[in-house]
Formats: sequence, C-alpha cells, structure tokens
Amino acid sequence: MTVGSLSEQVVDRLSQMLDNNTSCGWRHLADAVAEQPQFRCSESELTSCSLQVLSTAGSPGRALLARLADRSCPLDFLLHCLRKMDHQEAVRYLTTTLAERLQITVQPQNQQATAGGMVVLTCRASGPPGLGYQWFRGKDEILDGTGNTPELVLRPSASAHQGHYICRVHHGGDFTFSQWAHVGFVQAAGPSPGSASGLRIILQPLSQAVSEGDSLVLECSAEANPPVQYEWYHNAVAMAGHETRVLKIPCVTTAHRGQYKCRIFNLYHEAYSDTATITIGEKQFIDKCPGSINDASWVGTYPGPDSQEVEWSSYDPGLHQLQEMVNTPPLVKHFYAADKVALLIGNMNYLYHTRLCAPIADVHELTNLLRQMDFKVVSLLDLNWQEMHSAVTEFLLLLDKGVYGLLYFAGHGYENYGNSFMVPIDAPSSYTSEHCLCVQNILTRMQEKETGLNVLLLDMCRKRNLYDDVIVQPGLLKVTANIVFGYATCADAEAYEVKREDVSNGIFISFLKRRVCEDEKVTVVLDRVAEDMGRCEITRGRQALELRSNLSERRSLTDQIQTALCSASHSARNLQWAVANVLPKSLCLRFDCGVKVQLGFAAEFSNIMVIYSRILEKPEEIVSCCAQLTDFTEDVDIDVKKSNQETLLEAGSLLLVRETLPSPEVPSLYTRIRCLQRLKRDLTFTICLHYTYSNMDDEVQERQPVTVGKPLVSKLNLHEPRPPQAHSDSSSISLDSFNVPESFYCASFGSASSARSHHAQSGQISSRNESTTSFRSANIPEETDSTCFDAHQRVVASKSLNDTKYKFSDMYNFHSY
Repeated sequence: MTVGSLSEQVVDRLSQMLDNNTSCGWRHLADAVAEQPQFRCSESELTSCSLQVLSTAGSPGRALLARLADRSCPLDFLLHCLRKMDHQEAVRYLTTTLAERLQITVQPQNQQATAGGMVVLTCRASGPPGLGYQWFRGKDEILDGTGNTPELVLRPSASAHQGHYICRVHHGGDFTFSQWAHVGFVQAAGPSPGSASGLRIILQPLSQAVSEGDSLVLECSAEANPPVQYEWYHNAVAMAGHETRVLKIPCVTTAHRGQYKCRIFNLYHEAYSDTATITIGEKQFIDKCPGSINDASWVGTYPGPDSQEVEWSSYDPGLHQLQEMVNTPPLVKHFYAADKVALLIGNMNYLYHTRLCAPIADVHELTNLLRQMDFKVVSLLDLNWQEMHSAVTEFLLLLDKGVYGLLYFAGHGYENYGNSFMVPIDAPSSYTSEHCLCVQNILTRMQEKETGLNVLLLDMCRKRNLYDDVIVQPGLLKVTANIVFGYATCADAEAYEVKREDVSNGIFISFLKRRVCEDEKVTVVLDRVAEDMGRCEITRGRQALELRSNLSERRSLTDQIQTALCSASHSARNLQWAVANVLPKSLCLRFDCGVKVQLGFAAEFSNIMVIYSRILEKPEEIVSCCAQLTDFTEDVDIDVKKSNQETLLEAGSLLLVRETLPSPEVPSLYTRIRCLQRLKRDLTFTICLHYTYSNMDDEVQERQPVTVGKPLVSKLNLHEPRPPQAHSDSSSISLDSFNVPESFYCASFGSASSARSHHAQSGQISSRNESTTSFRSANIPEETDSTCFDAHQRVVASKSLNDTKYKFSDMYNFHSY
C-alpha cells in the first residue's frame, strides 16, 4: 500500500500532526524520506510546501504527503521515517490506522483436485477485530458449511464444485474482495516426480551469475491442497520478510552470493526446492573493437574449496561457450562526464512581439534541477541578438572533450527547412534568419569541442516563418552519435504556456521537471516526458514533444563527473564559469549619525540581482530611519517605482523569498536590478539614509556613494561583439586570460563553491566527487555573506500543472509573427 491509498481523514490528521510539531514536523519528514532518492524533495518543492501557510486552508504537511503519494511512497516506508524522526504520536496513529484497515494478506489460489477429495480455499485479511467473511461461487453466495470462514472447505469435492470463487471480507460498512480462484478437477493419479505426498513443485529456482548493482529474481512454485506457503533460505539461514513464491533483491552486493533454496509447506506437507547458486561478478570492458559485445570481459568469483574465492574470466576459451549457454545478464557500461555545462536562455519581454510569461519560471526551475546534477549553469533572461551571440560563444568556451553540454531556450522561435531559429528580444516585427540564432550552427560548433553529450532543449514554436525564404546552410555535422534534440512541440506546430497571474511554468517544463533528474538514458527520460504530455487533456492534440537523437550510448544527465577525464584546461574552464557567477560581498557602512547599514546581494538569475539594505544599529535618539538606494549606473534596468520596497514581491522578484536570505526577521528594503549583461562599467549607486531625531520633526539625510564592481555575468561583457578567435577550442584557455583579483583565485579553488557564494567555506554546498568542478548548489538563489549574517539558502518552486485544473482557453502560445 502507498501513501495515496490513505483516506482524506487520515491525511488531514497526519498533516495536522506534522504542521503543529516543531521538533519533528513536516520538514523533518522531508529530510527522513530523502534517504530514498526517488522520494527526495528539492528545495523548490519544499519552499512550495512552506508557502501553503499563506493560504487559509493550506497545509505544508498535506502538500508534502501529496508529493509522496504522487511518487508511490509505500506506507511501510512512511512509517519507518516517522519512527526515525521519533514522531511517536504519528507512529501510533498510523500504526492503529493500518491495523484497522482491511487488507487481504493471503489470497485464495487456483486448485486442481480429484473427485471425492478435499479442496480448501484460504483467504486471510488484516484489520480490526471481528472481520466477517463471505464466499461466492460466481455470483452465488455460499451460505452453508464454511462459507463464512477464512477457509472454504469443499469435501467431498465433486464436479459441481468446479468454477470460480471469490471471498468478500467486511467490517461494518468497510469491505474488500479477494482475487478470483478457479477450482478444476482432474482424474486421480499417484504422486508425480518432484512431489512430496501430494505437494508438487512445478517451478524450481535457477542458478545465476549477476553483477553488483543488478537485480536478482528467483522463482519457485508448487501445487498442493491446501495452498502452500513459501520461505526462502540463503546459505541455510531463513530470510526474514521473504515469504512469497518470488524472491526479489533489487540491488545485489557480494553479500548476496551463495546458495538459495525455498521451503514449501502447508498443513500436511513440506518440501524443499533445488539449490540455486548465485555468483556475483564485476563487469569490466576491454576496448578492442568498440561496439562489439564479444569484446566484453566479465570477471567474477565463486566460492571455492575451504571458502576461498576462485576468480574466473569469460575470456577463458573453455568458459566462453558456457557463458553463452547460461544467458548471462546484459553488460552495462557506466559513463562519466569530464564536466557538465548548461546555458539557459529565457526571452520574455520582446520589443516588437507578444510578451511571454513562463520563461522566467521555466529557466529558474530547470536551473535548480540541473545544479542538483552537478551542472555548471548560466541562466539569462531577455537577451538581444548581440547578447545571445556572445552568451553562446562563452558557453562554447566552457566545452571540451568529454564535457556534457546542454542548451535550453524558451521564447519565440520558428523552423525553416529543418533549421531551428531562436528569436532575440530585439528582433524586428518581420524578422528573418539574419536577426536570429540558428541552433544547428551552434550544434556544429559544439561538435568541434569533441563533447561527450550534446543536449538541445527548445521550448519554442516550430511554425514556418513566411518572411524568411533564405535556406541557411549550417556547417556539416559529424557522426558523433551523441546528439539529443528535445523539441517542446512537433514540426510546424506551436508551443504553449499557461496564462496565470502569478509565476507558472510552460507546458514543456511542467512535464520535464518531473523526469529530468531520473537516472536514465536522456532519450528514455524524454520519451517518458512525451508519454506524460500525451496523457494530459489540455495538451493532447495540440502540443506533443518531439525527440530527435542519434545517441548510441546510455548517457544520462545524472552521470557523474570524473576529474581524471578532464583536460588541461579544466581549471581555466572552472574559473571562467565561476567569474560569471560572483556576487559582490556584503557591505556594512557607518554613517556620521552613528547608524550602521548593511548591504546584501542575492542572485535571481545570472543577469538579475537583488540588493537589500538593512539598519543594523542606530543611536537611541534616532526614532526612525531607513536606507534607500538611488542614482544607479544608467546601463542597468531598474523600475524606479519598484525600488526600495519592503517586500521582494513589491520589488518585482517573484522567485526569491525573504526567508531565503540571511536573518529574514530584520526589516529590509529591496531593489531588483535587471539586464546586468548590459553593464559597461562598474555598478555604482548612492545610499541615502533618511532619519529623524526624537526631539526634531524635520527629516535628516546623509548620502554615501557605493561601487560594487561588475557583478555576475556583467564581467563577461556580453554586449561586445566576439572576435573570430573566440571560436577556437577551449583548450586554448589559460588562467592568465581572466582579469580577476588574486584573492578570487584562492576563494575559487579553496572550496567547492566559493565562486557562487562565500557561504561555501562553511561546507553548506557539497560536491559528489569532491571536485571544484561540481558546484552542486541545488535549488538555491545565490547570495553573498556578511560579517554579521549567515543563513542557508532556499528557492521558490513554480507552480505545476497539477496544482490547478486549467482550461485550454487559459493558454498562450509562443508563436507571434
């Protein structure tokens, strides 16, 4: 049984217990279930749960349980986690609830009996005391004999008893039915070989050779009357919890090697199956002729005399034929990335075309998910033609041999003659290919880097552009068998977003975000996304994902980074990415009046930053004061009406939450700065301190100018055209090519993620392979530290299609000519 099988009443009660308990509440449950990766919630999902408190009937605990139900979390595992977090009240309640639920524990089995013999059909159930049983033959209730007991006895059996039987278990108004069991009759015969006094084993477990990490399945089946029970033994020791005819071990280790047998028994008989010997081996590969299965060697061990392990190899001529005969499991090769890099672009505020809503949420959500998988991510909003060209060039500089490269674009687009074009925000009303970026040209340049995997996700329309009759001839693509195209929609079709007043995802990301972190081949993940979209009512017949791929290897976005595969330019590439993700350090300023003001910085995207000002100290004679920011550099985009606001939402930041910043209880004023990629010089502004003394009515002002350098992506000067040599291999990059302070070099390589946040020195962000290549800051908005403040960082999840029922009339499309 799963969490989804719980009644509304039980879910409500558990939600209240989780919401009202601070020492072991819903967040502690989220941490506990994270021991199983499929039930781990991202920070954005947790923040989405916490925001339920803003609704009158909202419940963070209920939202978490709903997510666990969607992922088919077993009730046994939920109970285990509640015990782990020592939530005794919830454990008692759930245990009692499960004990009172009707659940069939022993199902009646098909029977073959001889005339004049005895047939026993058994059905047992768990639940509250006083369970009632009703047996039916077809539609007719059996009212006599044992028709109201757990065991229906037909004695002496006759041909009239032949048919299908079912049992109804009930208690009060609650009831459940067993599975159907068929009773048939055969001519009487003596015991057959393999039987023990009427118990006949019809399926024996087989010896197998498997590898560590594979699944092991052993089966045993027997015919008898009454039905038999099963008990599995490993090396002559009974295996607790394995009492069915099928033994399943999902992930074997060397501890599972040895001998297995099954004990089969009922009230009258007992027998043991044949012994199945399981050997555990480690798969290795010899690259003699890539692509040939016959070139794979499989090295394993088996118990020899005196419990010593004897090693053997499938390349032994005497064993090669035997290996083919025993049908060994398929060989699985693990792939690694030299590094993983992603460029995400979301264009919303078009100058001459329909403005879009979803790209901000789509880019933000995908950024967080990719960071969980150790991708270096640069996320940018609203780029013009030059900025898109420069961003792509910088992205290409991060690629190298064996690196996984991912490009995602959300915005307006079109497709002509098989080529896809991304539309910048400054494209004219009648744009053509010269005003846009050709995706196939980008792919050609990615292949020049000898990348390990090229993934291009295009969340845009693919309609023909009637204004463009030029046939673009991109460079010749190489046969690399590592390309994956994920189109949000089919050729000559439109891609849609949901029309909402608040932040919401487009259709493509709404489905992709549920699957993208799965440890499967990229094409398998996208196939599943396509299937999910096909089952959605509002997308069926209107938008369908299209997958194009020549990927021949089982490469996944979750593949680990192996630094041993990295080239000599690894450190330079690491620094180059880090430069585009550095925020100014937090500042504390002292004014003449004695007031101390803190300036903090948080990144919403690589080109959008929020500055917050706080009063840390003020003399007693000052009754009120606030620090406002003004006189910003002209290059950046600031909505003056939304600057110096008391909440992030009023400041225009829909994705950051005050609780994600250090010391959120301290009142702050927020100012959101956009389009940092257009900053041509250091970012400067003025802090204007407004304060009033207790014995004065007039307000006093003090000003201090502040310069914070070039934050985030502004260091890359994307507004400048790139010289032709910028297209050369990334191996030409050197550390000397970056104009950064010496202190930054130390910070960048002294911790796993100091380039993204100075908090990394406290170990808050971990790397899967303990390398500076893995900036695994999952689902957090970047923010700088302060000598006064330090806090963990979280992020807001955008809404998915499951949150609300949408109508097709609520949908916008990305198509606009």
